[in-house]
Amino acid sequence: MREIASIKQLRSWRAAQRAAGRRVALVPTMGYLHEGHLALVDEARRRADTVALSIFVNPLQFGPNEDLDRYPRDLPRDRALSEGRGVDVLFAPSVETMYPPGAEVRVTAGETAERWEGAARPGHYTGVLTVVAKLFHLLEPDVACFGQKDIQQVTLVRRMLDDLDWPIELAMVPTVRDVDGLALSSRNAYLSPAERAQALALSGGLGAAAAAWRAGERSAPALEALVRASIDAAPGVRAEYIAVVDPQWLRPVPVAAAGTIVALAARVGTTRLIDNVILE
Repeated sequence: MREIASIKQLRSWRAAQRAAGRRVALVPTMGYLHEGHLALVDEARRRADTVALSIFVNPLQFGPNEDLDRYPRDLPRDRALSEGRGVDVLFAPSVETMYPPGAEVRVTAGETAERWEGAARPGHYTGVLTVVAKLFHLLEPDVACFGQKDIQQVTLVRRMLDDLDWPIELAMVPTVRDVDGLALSSRNAYLSPAERAQALALSGGLGAAAAAWRAGERSAPALEALVRASIDAAPGVRAEYIAVVDPQWLRPVPVAAAGTIVALAARVGTTRLIDNVILE
């Protein structure tokens, strides 16, 4: 595995891939890798000849009172996991490399970015889309792999690709869960053992909604109530939002059809977690 930190080196490497006719896949991450990230690497390997993984804790997508400073970081561990999974290039730039002094241009989204996560974290998706656009520009991947757990992010990146006519294939990889159902997340490291047990209310509620839908329930309020009941029954867990939405615009729907997304954000103690399920 080759590790690159500079834009000049990255562009040189990409030119060599193009000259050799290799199909390139990108897996963008903020590091502190877990099996969910590595599943993205596996999908990237299936879809391309060469896999590049980026590690960059993007300050633009953190609000002033969020966890930028304490977000978990362990580059040596991430380096070993990446190489062990078959990553060809690890791109780990500094903040100064990605945002030189004076950099001010940002990529902003529209109405879809103002709901749910966007409402809870103002400016978050401007930061996300800006860094993703920059990574796409630098790496010019043929395919980019994202995880379903951040489904609003996936939806907005897909919208950016469509609206800006970017010839990049987007692959959404299903959420990877621990054996007890908890969605894997770098922020799970913040949870105490008791909080981790309480956090199962999130996947439990989504599972109850999915099971009810399979059994014939189509009322969005009824499905939302099942999720809320699971969360409300867990001490120390507080829902920020529970959304039953269409997959294209993430607008609330009254009736859940195949493809409808049930998404949530909740506080488990002081840790904020997100999760979702696609009804199908």
